[in-house]
Amino acid sequence: MNDAQELETVIGLEVHLQLNTESKIFCGCANRFGQEPNSLTCPVCLGLPGSLPVLNQKALLYAIRIAVALNAQVQPFVKFDRKNYYYPDLPKGYQISQYDLPIAFAGFIMISSEGKPKRIGIKRAHLEEDAGKLIHDASANCSLVDYNRTGTPLMEIVSEPDIRSPQEAYDYLTTLKLTLQYLHVSDCDMEKGSLRCDANISVRKKADSTLGKKTEIKNLNSFKAVKNALEFEADRHRTQLLSGDRIIQETRLWNDEKQSTVPMRSKEEAHDYRYFPEPDLVPLTLSEEAIEEIRRVMPELPAAKWERFRQQYSLSEYDAKILIQQPSIADFFEACTHLSKEIKKICNWIIGPVAAELNARKVGIEVLNLTPIHLVDLIKEVETGAISHLAGKDVLKMMLDTGKAPATIIEEEGLAQVSNSDELEKIVSAVFNENSKVVAQIKEGKETAMGFLVGQAMKQAQGKANPKMLAEIIKRRITDA
Repeated sequence: MNDAQELETVIGLEVHLQLNTESKIFCGCANRFGQEPNSLTCPVCLGLPGSLPVLNQKALLYAIRIAVALNAQVQPFVKFDRKNYYYPDLPKGYQISQYDLPIAFAGFIMISSEGKPKRIGIKRAHLEEDAGKLIHDASANCSLVDYNRTGTPLMEIVSEPDIRSPQEAYDYLTTLKLTLQYLHVSDCDMEKGSLRCDANISVRKKADSTLGKKTEIKNLNSFKAVKNALEFEADRHRTQLLSGDRIIQETRLWNDEKQSTVPMRSKEEAHDYRYFPEPDLVPLTLSEEAIEEIRRVMPELPAAKWERFRQQYSLSEYDAKILIQQPSIADFFEACTHLSKEIKKICNWIIGPVAAELNARKVGIEVLNLTPIHLVDLIKEVETGAISHLAGKDVLKMMLDTGKAPATIIEEEGLAQVSNSDELEKIVSAVFNENSKVVAQIKEGKETAMGFLVGQAMKQAQGKANPKMLAEIIKRRITDA
């Protein structure tokens, strides 16, 4: 093999999503993050003898909701299976999962690839329980295990090998995550482990119909890490193939610090897990009526909201895309539009100053001291000239810090803009007297100096003058002179 252009990258992704049910999937233990280690356990999730699992109904309903959103075929008959393997974070010695009869299969989501729509198939989506969490303490030369996470409901979403580049993988993940956030089934927080991704990658000749030997990549804690790891592995595979080396099917770990992968173990096949039906859980029959009811009450999904925002509010593709990136921001925007018809100005403030504050404070808009009516009132204060746009940003910060209305802050801080024409005329007269040479230059045609006079007038007014009115007065006085 001697031509890199003959090769293509083939990628499939496995996403594990923790569902935000109140309790675990097969027992009554609370499903909460960040609690004291091993404080949320019971005989069922620890697999003690004599304990029996009971399926969490909400986890099942969430799974069906996800399947519908992924355009997948919901199975009318499903069962659970035991996936047998030994690891310290798996107290039972097996994981309750689904094998041949999952919740759903044959779905898809649409992404944009090189400016064109592309369909990425969803091979299957199934329910299972999460394992515990291992903590490796190098200082004590030991590993600890926290079983609080054991039994947390997981939805595993497996893509078809339809992804052809690391960028497409990134776009698939961001699209999938946004869809899941709109379903309100998970917080999708990768830092907490609520959303995890394993990537499978192989390289083959473009003319081949069979897949090449694949590598599974683990320890991916961000979408950026997924993209970088896939780029590294694609280069490694191509280099080995072009040099005549053989690719070994294996699992590798991503080292974010070194920006490279390292071998972990040889890759298991499905038969290595010795799947067999879970004897303690009866198979389930899902009625078409129940599935249709879930379909009927589905929330508006991101793609539909993006299209509606463009049509209903005459927004650009870019503005609509930014607004829908978080359901809470999209909802906040719509709440503002019910209070004011200044749609573009509302949009600009939300994706501009408000978004900047969200990023700086690292919080969501739902926890800010900001209400739609207060933001709309702030926009009015700026647009009517009561305060400058720059002062408006300062008022926004104070609104977020205190929760006070903009008018209250403007009055308390003395930020009201001087718009009285008589006062502005006096300021302009003083500036003209102090800068007679500049005035003469403007009269001779050097109009760029006009900005200097406006700046001097603003300085004399301590930044509180209405700059638009100042500019109009200066221009009129020069024209009339």
